[in-house]
Parts: sequence; structure tokens; C-alpha cells
Amino acid sequence: MYSAYIQRFLAQHNYINVTPRAALIDMDGTLYDSMPFHADAWHKVISDAGIDIDRDEFFRFEGRTAASTINIIFQRTYGRDATPEEIERIYEQKCHYFSSTANPQPMPGAKDMLDFIKSIGMTEVLVTGSGQNSLLSRLDSDFPGIFTPEMRVTSRDVKHGKPNPEPFIMAMKKAGVAPNQSIVIENAPLGVEAGNAAGAFTIGVTTGPLRRSELEDAGAAIVFDSMVECAEQLPVLIYSLITTSNNFN
Repeated sequence: MYSAYIQRFLAQHNYINVTPRAALIDMDGTLYDSMPFHADAWHKVISDAGIDIDRDEFFRFEGRTAASTINIIFQRTYGRDATPEEIERIYEQKCHYFSSTANPQPMPGAKDMLDFIKSIGMTEVLVTGSGQNSLLSRLDSDFPGIFTPEMRVTSRDVKHGKPNPEPFIMAMKKAGVAPNQSIVIENAPLGVEAGNAAGAFTIGVTTGPLRRSELEDAGAAIVFDSMVECAEQLPVLIYSLITTSNNFN
């Protein structure tokens, strides 16, 4: 069913096969329906600073570190990076807006997906551009037994956030796997770009206002239209990955 997508991925990366042993999974917009709240908080804090910006642009910034997001906006507006003090102040206020107004719920289908991955013995690693405790602290209660503390990569752990592949490369090292033993599950173009650049079979999931073509253009090997569809189709896809090889090598 998915052999054409897999063959295309294998050819692009010059792999003979993909033998999935680890799943590297984004948090916001993938495990939690949190991106609308993040977009609202970012939009408010940047508007408070007197900068005009479209709210939906923050969906395209998803995956970047806070400093990277703020610097992009400052470079465009003022022609300079924000100072460390400005970054700290803006991000602290953004976190305050988010934590005081947001109550994001787990994404439908996310727990089923995680439970299936765990049931077949794959290692699961959280890879998020966030460092916000309001969601990170909920992982153990919402998805018990899935992400141990040592199997998490957050914005605090990396120098370069998505779309740089560093977060996923770090996650592969934590899981003890090679790129062709990894799958990435992401809802954001920058995360998809990072996963593909790291060499993982990257699954895009549309859970917000962005078009599926934006995930495809970023390098997604395949795109699902919801986390529910991803959870339903993942067993078939994993089997296809295991049984499909690059016949052109």
C-alpha cells in the first residue's frame, strides 16, 4: 500500500531498507492540540511589543527555539537580533500568557499511536522545540510509561532547533539507532525538514491550518490528514517499511 512512498524515500537517501527501531515524536500539534494556544500567546506578546504580525505565521515557526522565533521577527522589523534580555522578557511573558489561558488536550489518536509503537518494542523519544513545563510536566499523566526523562529532547538540550537536524540526531543517539532505523512523526514543516535532514523516514500529520503540501514540500515521506489516521495506518506502514527494500541499489 505504501511501497511507492517508501521506494522513493529509499532512493532519495540511498538506503537499502528502513528497519524501524525508534520513533522520534514531536509534542505540540502532534501529541497535544496546543498549537492554537501557542499561536495566540505568541501573537499577543509580539503585538504587545508593537509589532504587526499574522497569527497563523506562528504555525510556520513551530519547532524553532524561542530565541530563533524572536530573532526572525526582530530582524524583519528592526534589522537586528533581539538582545538576551529582550528574548528572556518576551519569552517569559509568552509562557505566562500560554500557561494562564491554555488547557490543551491530548490529540485524538495520539495515545493509540504511542501504545502501538510501544507494543512492538520500538523506543519512543520526545523531540520538541518547546521548553515549557506546563505541557512537559503532563506527559507522564497523559501518556504514562511512554517517555522516560532520558528519552526527551527539548529546546533546553540543543544549540540549534528545528529545522536544523540536531534535535533528531540527538534523539537517535539517545535511542542508540541509525537514521535508517528511525521514523519521525511531525505536524510542522520545520520539524519535517529537520527529520528528513537527519535521515529519518519522516511522517507528516496535518493537525492545524497549514496545507498538506507544505509538509510534502518540507520533505515528508508521507502525510496523514489527522493523528487518528496516523494511528490507524501506522501498523500497515511499519509492516511496509520492514518488508520493502530498495531494489535499485
